[in-house]
Amino acid sequence: MRLFAKRGLMAATAVFSGMVLLGTQQASAETLFDRLFGGKRIKRVEQVEPEPPKKVVIARVSSPQYYNYKVDPLVRVDFAALISKLEDGDATTERAAAREVVLASVSDPSEAAPAIILPEVDGGAGKFADAISSLQAFDLMAEKEIADAILAHYGADPDFIWVRDGKPNHRAEEALAVLAEAPEHGLVAEEYLVPAIHRPAGEGEAIDPALRLAQFEMTLSARVLRYMRDANGGRVDPNRISGYHDFELKTLDLGHVLDVLGDTFAVRTYMEAVHPENGAYAALKAELAELRSSQEKAIVVSPDLMLRAGQSSPEFTKLLKVIDRDADEAFRAEFGELLAANIDTETYSPELVPLIKAAQKKAGVGADGVIGPRTVGAIAGDSKADRVEKVQVAMEQLRWLPSRFGDRHVFINVAEFKARYFEDGAEKLAMKTVVGQRGKQTNFFHDEIEYVEFHPYWGVPRSILVNKYLPKLVNDPGYLDRIGYEVSDGSGRRVSSSSVNWAAYGSRPPFDVRQPPGPKNALGEMKIMFPNKHAIYMHDTPEKYLFDRESRAYSSGCVRLEDPRAMAAAVLSWDRDQVIDRLKSGRGKEELTSKIPVYVSYFTAWPDSTGHVNYVPDVYDRDSYMLKAMSKIDETRVPST
Repeated sequence: MRLFAKRGLMAATAVFSGMVLLGTQQASAETLFDRLFGGKRIKRVEQVEPEPPKKVVIARVSSPQYYNYKVDPLVRVDFAALISKLEDGDATTERAAAREVVLASVSDPSEAAPAIILPEVDGGAGKFADAISSLQAFDLMAEKEIADAILAHYGADPDFIWVRDGKPNHRAEEALAVLAEAPEHGLVAEEYLVPAIHRPAGEGEAIDPALRLAQFEMTLSARVLRYMRDANGGRVDPNRISGYHDFELKTLDLGHVLDVLGDTFAVRTYMEAVHPENGAYAALKAELAELRSSQEKAIVVSPDLMLRAGQSSPEFTKLLKVIDRDADEAFRAEFGELLAANIDTETYSPELVPLIKAAQKKAGVGADGVIGPRTVGAIAGDSKADRVEKVQVAMEQLRWLPSRFGDRHVFINVAEFKARYFEDGAEKLAMKTVVGQRGKQTNFFHDEIEYVEFHPYWGVPRSILVNKYLPKLVNDPGYLDRIGYEVSDGSGRRVSSSSVNWAAYGSRPPFDVRQPPGPKNALGEMKIMFPNKHAIYMHDTPEKYLFDRESRAYSSGCVRLEDPRAMAAAVLSWDRDQVIDRLKSGRGKEELTSKIPVYVSYFTAWPDSTGHVNYVPDVYDRDSYMLKAMSKIDETRVPST
């Protein structure tokens, strides 16, 4: 071995020595590696850091927004155009001629329809035109549709509605009395003011009786039209509040209104007929009157009070005193002794839980024994001023809805977390609801219930697919497969979730995703459908524990029902056993024999079945947007009076 190693070393030395002897020219052109490896160079490979994977940014589907409320500007009524039309016209109008025909055919005017009686012409078109000719410089500001209606009416019928023999007539007296009562309906009296005909002249003002008559006539017409338009459909345009509000605006034919007012003796009846005609409005109107005549509450409990059994707070004593102050005979008979023994305590002891639950039930909130803002608001109430504002907001919002709700209807008050079913105008069913989170609010609109679907699929809304699931799917495409959801392409063909490149479509993946029926299905046993563009409906839920909570804004916008079987039975006109039997028959839907109105609403002041108005917290802060809108309207209108 040693001999072999020695010979190998000698051979290597010889090779190296021979290479050196080849000469300096060759050595200068070739390196040792060139000689050893046949002239092939070895390229040096530099280490390159791998690029980090690109982060996929997915645009979220945004929720509807609240707007900066825009008020339509008032316009000046163009009396110059009216004067020009009257100067070119005939003193005898078609309307005056029609009046003569009607009177000629009715020997006794009292035989005509009681609400519409045609009076005699007051002085004729010539006398009216003379008065109107003085209005060239009169600045009467009004909403554009009102200004247009005034010009159209008086252009076609140049005669007084409100004046006779140089003074306000009986129509004017009734109209002015109704306008003065505007605050009783939560409206602002200053927005309907009409200067008196016989008022003292201002400094430097010349008194022109004809001008005063004309100004009074036109101003009263403008303010009566404003009042009736407001009473019919509200001062606030709900669709300018936010994207969560969705209403077809109610309208009045204002030109026709002036025609009727010029012919009827029943002005009060006609003007008041445009207010909502339902029990809720009547209860709120009565509550507003009572609030305004009452004193401010002497006991004010902090609205931030949060208390469970075993905890203490000085505010608890105040709450007990409010309960004691407002207790009726039935409540006092059951809890009077317990209340008296603990009236000064600051500790919410376990023995007081039944008393608090009874007070919660009486106040119309969840009787869970936990004291929170909703309990405090319902039992102790807001300040008088806060309650007045809530009632005014509620009355305004009621004007957006149909005047009559219908003999059968479902009313969902999102702010109250309650759904009610009415039949023959009476409440037959009431239950707790879970509604949209603050960031996924339930919309404010009304529609009609059409059918009940049993054991439904849950079609995942695009907002939930993009905002909740897509971030997971980009890194884990098979996620939906594992949780049992079904994915379909645009043609309806089922595909595997893992086969989709979810990052390729941004916020608009062209796939439908749904959860099959089953115990984990988000819709539970059934959904009650009133198809609408907001994809909102009532449904069951496997998360029953949420109904035990005082505040229940947890859904993605739809309305979860505490007792969906009872609601399904009510709208289908079935009994509960029929619903149970139908659930045993598997998937399918049942059409209602006739559609039922459903009102998905938001009221922080709302009457219960007895007419007692309950107050709840403004979970979405919508009242504040309403109050801002109402304030802007006031600022626009009042300077014009």
